[in-house]
Amino acid sequence: MSLSTILKRLLAERLAFFSLLFLIVLIIISLIAPYIVPYQPLKQDLANVMLRPSGQHWLGTDELGRDIFSRLLMGTKAAIQAALFAILIPLCIGVPMGILSGYLGGVIDDIFMRIVDGIIAIPAILLALGITGALGVSLWNAMIAIGIVFTPQFARLARGQTLQIRSEPYVEAAKISGAGAGWIMLKHIIPNIAPPIVVQASFNLSYAILVEASLSFLGMGAQSPQISWGNMIQQAYSMINMNPWMIIYPGLAIMMTVLAGNFLGDGLRLALDPKYKKA
Repeated sequence: MSLSTILKRLLAERLAFFSLLFLIVLIIISLIAPYIVPYQPLKQDLANVMLRPSGQHWLGTDELGRDIFSRLLMGTKAAIQAALFAILIPLCIGVPMGILSGYLGGVIDDIFMRIVDGIIAIPAILLALGITGALGVSLWNAMIAIGIVFTPQFARLARGQTLQIRSEPYVEAAKISGAGAGWIMLKHIIPNIAPPIVVQASFNLSYAILVEASLSFLGMGAQSPQISWGNMIQQAYSMINMNPWMIIYPGLAIMMTVLAGNFLGDGLRLALDPKYKKA
């Protein structure tokens, strides 16, 4: 299926297409945020603490007089970094593990799947907290923890898809013609399991942002002076009754990003379906 066909189908699914645009804008903002913020996000202005939203400070200021809009823009970097890095780990570890397990079977399948079962048995947020605590509290370690938590999902998905594809006639024909296992996995398995992997990655992209925000809120993720939406909520939590806007805006940013990832995942699932038919 060509890229142009996929884009046409995504365009037909308006909600998914606008979600894709929204995520692209977020990625761009994460790259240029230091150059477009109206105020220095770490600069304190004690003469203008907890101001309400106005023309001067669009989203108001926090308890130290820092501009919330500027901090929100800078927090985009941590969210996107966490999401992309957390997806990269399972793509590089979980997918190859699942392909090898599904194609080779036997002892390798047993070993890999027992590892996966052991990780899945632990609730995701508890596992992420445990890994972060063991590695040390930092944003990078939080991203590693999220990536490890997601790895079993990708391994299971890749294994299941590989089990289906390895019995297809064209794979059997490749074996008969003398093709090696490596060539078959590279030429036939990976291209055919790519669509469901891409869909899973888009869903997990939004979930990674949610988990990173949760870890940062609990003090196990981004640490001051680093800015993330999670630690913005943590810092504003004690003043939610007096100054609700301090917690509303990063909360809305997280919610919109998570929804965009989910809508994009739904759209990609339809766009990559060979039986796709617009209702």
